Amino acid sequence: MLTFEKSTPESTGIPSRNILQFIERLEASKVPMHSLLLLHHDKLIAEGYYAPYKADTLHRMFSISKSFTSVAIGLLEAEGKIKLSDHISQYFPEYITEQTHPWILNMTIEDMLMMRTCHASTTYKLNMHSDWVESFFTVVPTHPSGKLFHYDTSSAHTLCALVEKLSGMDMLSYLKEKLAPLDLSRTSYMLKDPFGVSLGGSGLVATPMDLLKFGYLIAHEGNLSGEQLLPRTYIQKAVSNLTPTKVTAPLPSEACGYGYQFWRNEKGGAVCYGMGGQFIIFLPKYDLICVTTADTQGMAGGNQLIYNALYEEILPNIQPNALPEDLSSQAQLSTVLERLSLKPLDGVLTSPYAVRISGKEYVLAKNENNFSKISVEFIDTFSGILRFTLQETDCELKFGLGAMECGIFPIYNVKYAASAIVPNFSPQC
Repeated sequence: MLTFEKSTPESTGIPSRNILQFIERLEASKVPMHSLLLLHHDKLIAEGYYAPYKADTLHRMFSISKSFTSVAIGLLEAEGKIKLSDHISQYFPEYITEQTHPWILNMTIEDMLMMRTCHASTTYKLNMHSDWVESFFTVVPTHPSGKLFHYDTSSAHTLCALVEKLSGMDMLSYLKEKLAPLDLSRTSYMLKDPFGVSLGGSGLVATPMDLLKFGYLIAHEGNLSGEQLLPRTYIQKAVSNLTPTKVTAPLPSEACGYGYQFWRNEKGGAVCYGMGGQFIIFLPKYDLICVTTADTQGMAGGNQLIYNALYEEILPNIQPNALPEDLSSQAQLSTVLERLSLKPLDGVLTSPYAVRISGKEYVLAKNENNFSKISVEFIDTFSGILRFTLQETDCELKFGLGAMECGIFPIYNVKYAASAIVPNFSPQC
């Protein structure tokens, strides 16, 4: 079972005050962080969770799933079940007809790993009610494979389907069996598409520590305590720069190239990247792994803020040898890490109009999201309830004013934390 020795930042050459500055910078930038883990010289020097998140809270990791899928493909190759030069079409004859486009027939597993498919975008999004894997073989391609980088989640999804077809197991179970010494959390799982295939491009639900364990294995080129769990040559190639991404990259940190479902970064390392700030950032030059979970989806440039804070607050201050212990900064860092929490919305919390709209139900015009009714009730000066009818189901969410309120989101049955502020407008009621 893989566990990490905890140590002070100074003992590995990093000043505690710089980790504090890293955390403070993210908070000042209002990046909605959920967790932070730092591993330096294989020592866990910082671990924090933003309440209500905890160490064992499962979190959707989105496209970090792609890196897990890559590793599963590497394991299949090591077992001799596939070759990367194989055409993916040979493994899915049920989707191949005389009309199948030659560009699809010529596409290799390696093309897919490198995001060099013949599709310019995710194929199953064209019709999410039809077979997601089948769409990869039937949607008309836009260009020959092996030529251009286009971020295509259906590629990873189809690779995951290949893993499940050849292993006879769902992909995460296969990885847990093959990589048993990692001891990935038993509660982790992968969401599935409507047809029962694990979402190999976006469906991993796991803990931050699962990410750190996975990152440790990749950083050590598949070797764990002397046991080679993954082929070293596969991992070395997977994290290398195989495909340019500069033309299509929306952020500087996504312009440094791509390997086998792993990104490159500006500091000569690799990244497992998931939408919303889910990161495993590998920095071999510094022997540092940074894991974050967050929710930056509503924040333009939020992911780059995480990279920049790490690169500018911590990396320049790493020393080659241990530093004198800074007990004061260590105590402050420990306190900050223990007290991390999601911050409520910052704004006006009271309004003379609250009493006029509280409890009043509004009927909505027909809309594509299928909301039909909505109302807000202010319970007191600190909390309220948002009630709405969605898909003919009556729902309610409790929210805080100047604080976070937690509960279970209806219909989806997942945990949530919510706060609210009063908008600056005069309602017509």
